[in-house]
Amino acid sequence: MATEYAFVTKWQIKAPLPDVWEAIYHSLDWPHWWKGVEKVVELEKGNEDGIGSVREYTWKSILPYQLAFNMRLTELEKHKRMKGLAFGELEGEGEWFFEEKDGITYIRYHWTVFTNKTWMNTLAFILKPAFNYNHDVVMSWGAKGLAKKLDAELVSYR
Repeated sequence: MATEYAFVTKWQIKAPLPDVWEAIYHSLDWPHWWKGVEKVVELEKGNEDGIGSVREYTWKSILPYQLAFNMRLTELEKHKRMKGLAFGELEGEGEWFFEEKDGITYIRYHWTVFTNKTWMNTLAFILKPAFNYNHDVVMSWGAKGLAKKLDAELVSYR
């Protein structure tokens, strides 16, 4: 039986919203600045805004396993939000929200997925806290990597 995971991650970075947006939107570049992102491969192009595009993401973190899944971009409001559907080893949806106030860009990421790996579901009753912690670590790496990429101050992440 698949196990559900739901996360809300919040980052605050002292950088212009368009710069933050571009860094997140161009996920093919994530492996260059986001520790834990091993590889991103474009499988399908999508339209001129990327809607319908499919990318395969391979992640590795502090736990001794890799996780790969595909993500289809389904919705996009430039500089406000983007949403995608995950399928593969994870299944569900992720949605980014962006807002700038007083020179600080506020980023919120909602990630609700089910695991499709048998061993993860079988051991979820023991390992779910470790998987939750693992997610938080990877997202903190993303926040720190984004700040470094943009030469900006990371005000907060959680």
